[in-house]
Amino acid sequence: MGREMEGTQNRGFEHTSVLLAETIEQLCVKPDGIYADGTLGGGGHAFEVCRRLEGGHFYGTDQDEDAICAASERLRPFAGKVTIFRDNYCNLRKRLIQEGVEHVDGILLDLGVSSYQFDNGDRGFSYRFDAPLDMRMDRRQILTAGYIVNNYPENDLYHIIRDYGEEKFAKNIAKYIVRMRAESPVETTFELNEIIRAAIPAKMRKDGHPSKRTYQALRIECNRELDVLKDSLDDFIDILNPGGRLCVITFHSLEDRIVKSVFKRNEAPCTCPPEFPVCVCGKVSKGTVVTKKPTLPSEEELAENSRSRSAKLRTFQKK
Repeated sequence: MGREMEGTQNRGFEHTSVLLAETIEQLCVKPDGIYADGTLGGGGHAFEVCRRLEGGHFYGTDQDEDAICAASERLRPFAGKVTIFRDNYCNLRKRLIQEGVEHVDGILLDLGVSSYQFDNGDRGFSYRFDAPLDMRMDRRQILTAGYIVNNYPENDLYHIIRDYGEEKFAKNIAKYIVRMRAESPVETTFELNEIIRAAIPAKMRKDGHPSKRTYQALRIECNRELDVLKDSLDDFIDILNPGGRLCVITFHSLEDRIVKSVFKRNEAPCTCPPEFPVCVCGKVSKGTVVTKKPTLPSEEELAENSRSRSAKLRTFQKK
């Protein structure tokens, strides 16, 4: 989902797109081009792409039904040149082929959870509201954060919290979760908060909310966020037209690491030893990393939207 501006609980899908001007600039929208957004959110980036199109067309996907409704309304003025699917972006290429589209001129991904989702307590994404442990971006799926917390083996919980949350107290948190769920199921965010708080030494709870990293880990596992990203980027580069661009906005180091690695591998895929005088592996560069260093939010944007602080934009251009 695209990141949103801070809202209040149960309000509509309000949207302030992160790195908006920078993303549109790097996407280099052509009036007659074909463009896709895998994470529509409220449609902020999409609106700016669509208003630059004349003979072109825009395709967008999102898993969240509320986001689909909000984006559809936002993009209503461009109805003739917009096609929207409710789906995970890992299925974007398949959806495009079904529409008779094999190549596009640009693709945008704005990763992470929207503030709309964070600020609507019933979704279970936030430790700030007492709610069922849900965390599903697509509420049609069966797996929830509650199932993970109450059914995964202790060792699996430990690895998820350590690897996806980069939480130094992952082992203790997993142990406390298993101990408490043996007495009764852990059903709500506030119940989980208390378990996490008890598992982390008091003197180590000064750096933000103690639940922050564990919630990130559970959300990533619940929605397969990193797997979907890894499985999609090469496909997206392959379907770009020559000169086409893939722009990806990440919000934490795990996502950014994947994007940086995939972009680098597609730019310089040769696996020959350095001492070889010529390449014999036959792997050819697919393009160029436009952003040698990631583009970061301006001071003005940070002042207006504190949630943009961790955002990083990386762009790849196809040969």
